[in-house]
Amino acid sequence: MMSFFASNQPLFDFFLISLGIAFSQQIVLRAGVFSIASAGFVALGAYCTGILVTKLGWHGFPASLTGMALGAFMGFLLSVPLARLRGVYQAIATLAFVEIVIAALYYFEPLTGGAVGLSGIPKLVNTWHLLIAVAVVIYLMYAIGNSIIGRSFDALRQDETVAACLGVSIRRYHALAFILSGAIAGFFGGMQALYFYTVSPEQMGFAFVVSILTAIVLGGRTSLLGPILGVAILSLLPEIARPLAENRLMLHGLILIVITIFLPNGVGDSLMNMLRRRKMRRIEASGANAMGRTKEVGNGAA
Repeated sequence: MMSFFASNQPLFDFFLISLGIAFSQQIVLRAGVFSIASAGFVALGAYCTGILVTKLGWHGFPASLTGMALGAFMGFLLSVPLARLRGVYQAIATLAFVEIVIAALYYFEPLTGGAVGLSGIPKLVNTWHLLIAVAVVIYLMYAIGNSIIGRSFDALRQDETVAACLGVSIRRYHALAFILSGAIAGFFGGMQALYFYTVSPEQMGFAFVVSILTAIVLGGRTSLLGPILGVAILSLLPEIARPLAENRLMLHGLILIVITIFLPNGVGDSLMNMLRRRKMRRIEASGANAMGRTKEVGNGAA
């Protein structure tokens, strides 16, 4: 068992990093914001952490927290001009944000290393650090989902007009979703930089955007199980079908098309909905049986 884990540890670590980034994407989609800016937040967090560690000699943890703070701050700034946009216009604007971040990383070569990127970053993150970080994010997502914030996000996703009539501030909760998304993505971007020794702009390009979005569409955008299943499938698929590993982007596009047509809620959300319906049927059946027994007792007494 230990030898199996040791041989597959890099894949498991990659799964944990991708899962944290996927949750950063899920939280904005849950709030009804069609944002794909997570890749930009990851890039900012990764470069901020890498620069602080390699050039200023910071320790990994405060550097990662600074990357998280930068991601949260940029999420807030991005939410201001996007307050009046909806739907596909939000997607286009957030994709433009990612491209601006990538272009800035190429342009500021003395600081970022340009196309070569940053290298020589010490590996200060291991599997236990990633497990703790993912556990904290899962708990955070669970707590948000069972609070007034999660209910407000769900209301905004279903119908903004009805949510506004119920007193939900659209701008405030959209800004909160961007801040949380930026914070989570920035932190895991820093963890990624401290795990892989190096970071470059091409790692955060359009293929990375598609991978994050595919994981959420495949798994689901409302349940905790969604990102876990989506990232697990996308992480294992190239290992299972190695000839397709070089065509990963094409495979992700195909998965997006198939899931959108035949399973629009995603694998995880569809599974959770099925379990809820089954539970409701059992409750209804037990209630009907109880009513039947009550009637029989009443008739016997009569």
